[in-house]
Amino acid sequence: MVLRFLTLVLLLSALSANVNAKTYVLKFATLLPTGTSWTNLLDDWAKEVEKKSKGRLKLKMYPGGVMGDEPDVLRKIRKGQLHGGMFTGYGIGRIYSPARVLEVPFLFKNTRESDYVRKKMMPELEAGFRKKGFELLGWPEVGFIHFFSKQPIKNLDDLRKSKIWLWQGDPLGEAFFKAAKIKPVPLSIIDVYTQLSARHGSIDTIYTSSFGAIALQWYSKLNYASDLAFTNAIGGLVVSNSFYNKLPKDLQLLLKTTGKRLGDDIRKQARKENKRSLAILKKNGIKFMFGWSDVNMSEMVKIRDRAAKNLESSNYIPAATFAKVKRHLAAVRR
Repeated sequence: MVLRFLTLVLLLSALSANVNAKTYVLKFATLLPTGTSWTNLLDDWAKEVEKKSKGRLKLKMYPGGVMGDEPDVLRKIRKGQLHGGMFTGYGIGRIYSPARVLEVPFLFKNTRESDYVRKKMMPELEAGFRKKGFELLGWPEVGFIHFFSKQPIKNLDDLRKSKIWLWQGDPLGEAFFKAAKIKPVPLSIIDVYTQLSARHGSIDTIYTSSFGAIALQWYSKLNYASDLAFTNAIGGLVVSNSFYNKLPKDLQLLLKTTGKRLGDDIRKQARKENKRSLAILKKNGIKFMFGWSDVNMSEMVKIRDRAAKNLESSNYIPAATFAKVKRHLAAVRR
């Protein structure tokens, strides 16, 4: 009789704990359309978090830019309408701009160098995001950025003659184009496909990764691309501190550990997908030209350094941050 009573008490306690356990819903947005390998990884992450938290933490995904461009998503996060997202360097720059030192054009020679420097800089980056009101969960990667155009691109002069898109409000892009004496056309990323499709659209040239060109369907409106990749674009998985700090410690730990692994998985996947996408683009008629042999590297380095000085003067990327990265680069190159 006593044993039955104790069993009943324990069962009622367990049921009461389940009823009283608070459920948290993390609303998470990304520009990536559904059905890509990256959004599939995000969906797997949502399932893993819900399972490991026993339903106490759920993720509601908003893919495909349904919440707007990255500035729109950030604005909604700050208002509490959303709680987190996967951002490119453009969005990251609106949270903690010094992090964009990792995608300054022609800074790294290969991913070995960028991986080394990123790991060295990560504690500082995480602290910087936190001070700006965000927890950095993971660090994926967009990948190597190429120019794509309706007209042949053979050299820097061709770019200067083109109607090239600039992601509206991007200080890094503005600094590089200004240093290269290129006059871009500022547009929201949401408007790019429409303008490429229009008979007399405002742009005929864009820049993105090979995977991005396919995922966003931009490649279907373009004919040429550069072999040269002028930077390796960064990405970030973030959640607002206003949401993160409300979570119990075990759920915070769950987000951090799974988020870090997700960032690593997307970065690995991105490198595979970008290589595969290059082959797909060529098969679909995109003609690649404007390679490293067509570039005067000393001229490109001068353009980069002029852009860097511009970014330093505005404190978008402080001189001290550049100095640290250069020290880490010197170390890995030794």
